[in-house]
Amino acid sequence: MEREKTNNNELSMEAVKPFDQSVINCPSILAGMSHEMRTNMNAIVAFSFLMNQKGYSELEREEFSNQILNSCELIINLFDNFLDSVYVDTGNFKTELRVCKLDSIFDDLLSEFREVLRRERFKDLVLVTENQFSNSAEVIFDTNRATRVIRNLFQNALTNTKSGYIKVGFYFRDDKITFYILDSGQGYQKCKEFLHTGNIGNSLQKFNDTYTAINISLARRLIKMMDGSIWIECNGITGTGLYFSVPAKAALGSELDNDKQANTMIAI
Repeated sequence: MEREKTNNNELSMEAVKPFDQSVINCPSILAGMSHEMRTNMNAIVAFSFLMNQKGYSELEREEFSNQILNSCELIINLFDNFLDSVYVDTGNFKTELRVCKLDSIFDDLLSEFREVLRRERFKDLVLVTENQFSNSAEVIFDTNRATRVIRNLFQNALTNTKSGYIKVGFYFRDDKITFYILDSGQGYQKCKEFLHTGNIGNSLQKFNDTYTAINISLARRLIKMMDGSIWIECNGITGTGLYFSVPAKAALGSELDNDKQANTMIAI
């Protein structure tokens, strides 16, 4: 079973093609961003107007406030990913290898994700965590880029999962750290398309989702800069399992235990 899964991963990694254009030179991306901006700005204006009108209950006003917050966050995340993609394409992202305790960084990310899931709109989602790292030895790798990718893939899971679970974990094997984000959502085909595409514009004609396109585009670029690899697996019927591996070395005086039997699948 483990060998079969490894083969599937290798095939998936080979299918990930390089982009033939940057996001800033893609008319479909720029048009999509313009549309997303107008849509969410209109929502912010409309719900702000309703909050100032009489006749609405406190519960309704709270919902208006949540909708405004949702729109603001989407705009911010969209521009953050777009601008960072431009920085990568222009060579302004530099490698920053750091010595760190991997479990400590992972715990910080999980605290951040749990805080997000406390919001009302995520009440039907649970976070499942798994740390297959058996000790707190120090490792050397590009923590800033890796955590950026994990955040991106977590946001991607949130976008595509209305209820159920999101599972986050990592394991160490063959001098590489593999992180994974699995969900029980509906976005597998869409994520697979954007991950494997060689042309974002063509893929946007199939799945009109600028947010996911830019999100996965940035993740791919950052992972490539770390000399890593990314692949996708179907999780359940329509859920998504996104995995990425990056090189890692033990810091002086530390020993890492290789996990030979990592199993990320889940049934809830």
